Amino acid sequence: MASSDLMVGLEIGTSKICVVVGEGRPDGTIKILGVGQAPSRGVRKGEIVDFETAMKCVHEAVVDAETKSDVMIRSVYVGVAGSHIQSFNNRGCVMVPDDREEIDEQDIEDVKINAREVSIPAPNAFLHSIIQHYHVDGQDGVLNPVGMLGEKLEADFHVIHGVRTRIQNTIRCVKELPLEVEDVVFTALAAAQVVLTQQQKNLGALVIDIGGGTTDYILYVDGAVKQSGVLGVGGDHITNDISMGLRIPMTRAEKLKIEEGSVTLGNCLPGDTVLLKDDSGFAGKEIERETLNTIIHLRLRETFELLKRQLEEEPFINYIGEGIFITGGCSHLSGIDHLAEEIFELPARVAHAQTMSGLTSAFENPQFSAAIGLIKYAQAVQVDRRPRGRIGSLIGRIFHGMRS
Repeated sequence: MASSDLMVGLEIGTSKICVVVGEGRPDGTIKILGVGQAPSRGVRKGEIVDFETAMKCVHEAVVDAETKSDVMIRSVYVGVAGSHIQSFNNRGCVMVPDDREEIDEQDIEDVKINAREVSIPAPNAFLHSIIQHYHVDGQDGVLNPVGMLGEKLEADFHVIHGVRTRIQNTIRCVKELPLEVEDVVFTALAAAQVVLTQQQKNLGALVIDIGGGTTDYILYVDGAVKQSGVLGVGGDHITNDISMGLRIPMTRAEKLKIEEGSVTLGNCLPGDTVLLKDDSGFAGKEIERETLNTIIHLRLRETFELLKRQLEEEPFINYIGEGIFITGGCSHLSGIDHLAEEIFELPARVAHAQTMSGLTSAFENPQFSAAIGLIKYAQAVQVDRRPRGRIGSLIGRIFHGMRS
């Protein structure tokens, strides 16, 4: 197997660290060879807070993935999240030099640079500049302007940026292992690569990736990214609410949430209870099922309402014809899609990675969507070798402290 066909996605999550090894196929599909996991420690709300501890956990997950896939991992595509990540839409504009009429690759690069010539907070670095649409001499909706005749090239971009040092910490954590970092990718952007089809992106769709510590989102209209961001709320907050509300240990609360919890209210029979058996240091307890579900429901309702308010600052949510796709570890909660439908007044469904082969249990599990999406992102990059040099230099710019 050619090593260039191998791609590895690494997601350093709040609850767990996930490493997916995949092989790109000539027909554009991906075969998953193995998935490594380790409980995540030293990470809070998607960000590293204890460097040494996080590094050990990442190493455990990498070793697990190497064992399961029988592959030596040398480089990875790393997902980044955290509530420091922000985005905006901006238009770049360049004039084609007088000595030629035809738009070339350099003009494309120049208009991208021009779109980034906006002030972002001083501690921040650019993460992605994602093309939405080109315009040539006022002509809208141009997909590829290279070779076209024109005097003025404009381009609309969705720009994602975040705090440089926080991105650097993630890169350093991986480089110390030592592994090469091929690229850093916003996790919701990665998840969307495998959760949505091109048709769904064209018709308009919102991906909500709910992990342990964060809720990441990305919204597509007309095939282009229009909004993205991170809320610092996730499944751990639900667990904490259960622990506090029912006065039970966090480990018991997490187990209860996963095994017995539901987002739906009013479905329980009066007096329906869940019995928690006694354990060392824990006396056991009987819990009303409706009380448990109410705690889960209220926290998720608040999260969705917060996200809705954030999205409604722009008009794009009115144009998502395909509705909402919920993924990530928290999407397993029973009834979460119905609550999303009620709050957003849009069709919603729980989604996992598509167009994969190999380890079925991995790609059919929504908690692996982002890590598998990193491989899909890598495949798209490798199809077009040209951007790889630019990606390498992006890592260099973020890592060595220059404004990218």
